[in-house]
Amino acid sequence: MRVGAFVLGAQFPGQGPGEALHRAVRTAEVAEEAGLDSVWLAEHHFVPYGVCPSAVTLAALLLGRTRRLRVGTAVSVLPNVHPVALGEQAALLHLTSGGRFTLGVGRGGPWVDLEVFGGGLEAYERGFPEALDLLRRWLTEPRVGADGGPGQRYGFREVAVVPRPAESLDGHGTGPEVIVACTSPASVRLAAERLLPMLLGMHCGDEDKAAMVALWRREALAAGHAREAVEAAGHVSAGICQLADRTADARETLLKAMPGWLKQGLDAHVTVDGRVRAMRDPVAYTELLCELHPVGTPELAADRLAATSGRTGINRFALLAEGSGDLAGTEENVKRLGTEVLPLLR
Repeated sequence: MRVGAFVLGAQFPGQGPGEALHRAVRTAEVAEEAGLDSVWLAEHHFVPYGVCPSAVTLAALLLGRTRRLRVGTAVSVLPNVHPVALGEQAALLHLTSGGRFTLGVGRGGPWVDLEVFGGGLEAYERGFPEALDLLRRWLTEPRVGADGGPGQRYGFREVAVVPRPAESLDGHGTGPEVIVACTSPASVRLAAERLLPMLLGMHCGDEDKAAMVALWRREALAAGHAREAVEAAGHVSAGICQLADRTADARETLLKAMPGWLKQGLDAHVTVDGRVRAMRDPVAYTELLCELHPVGTPELAADRLAATSGRTGINRFALLAEGSGDLAGTEENVKRLGTEVLPLLR
């Protein structure tokens, strides 16, 4: 089982963005010291829910600060960026880190980002498959062009891929791993047809995640992928982790801190077309997360992770450890995850 930290760069009420980003960097540094497998970096724009606007930029910093830790984006919002530009950045991080970078991509939401960055609703509602396929070609082929036919967003003459991510310094190797955030059957099918692992969100319980994994397997096999490759797919389950000597204390920590952050952050989202988006009740959502994920004693946390893995077949986890909103508390939480929970899982 591979356990990593999920880093949002959350700006809690009363905090500035610098404090949130310092806590994000320290989470990664402590995660490596504590023996965690990875960190996964979220990307948001114009909202204090998360103040990292470029997951690949923060990934570059953290890859330079660490030596063993895998660093992934969870996720880079593909409709907001040209797939070739993102592919070039991914290639650079993959090659310079010795293969420690994972590129997670997602569709994002119908937010004002689409207006600011010029993608528009078309990029969000229909353009994701085209953008994903262009990105994958850039990460695997020596030369790439796009014909820009009817209904397509991208069209350009064939150009050389430099640097080639599928070549290591000795002329061999593969490109960076690509994963896809999946929240619907349509996105599950899209990922399965391309044999790309899924990132499943923290709002889902084990039953929902197991159903999505089962659907992914069926669709991947129907697309003609080999059973061995399908069974070997390394899906990632996002969640939250808060540890304490008593489960009641862990829950209390989150219930004191998270609702204020969730309300401030989620209320700041603005839709690109004025559509009404119902936001979750912050207290009820925090309580749900406490029920679904490893929140409690180290023993309870290990049991919940093992149970999720057994029910879903997922063996990679990205766990939000900054739910207290406090730097020292986050560092202690990450240390305990590595030193007290991981040994129980092994």
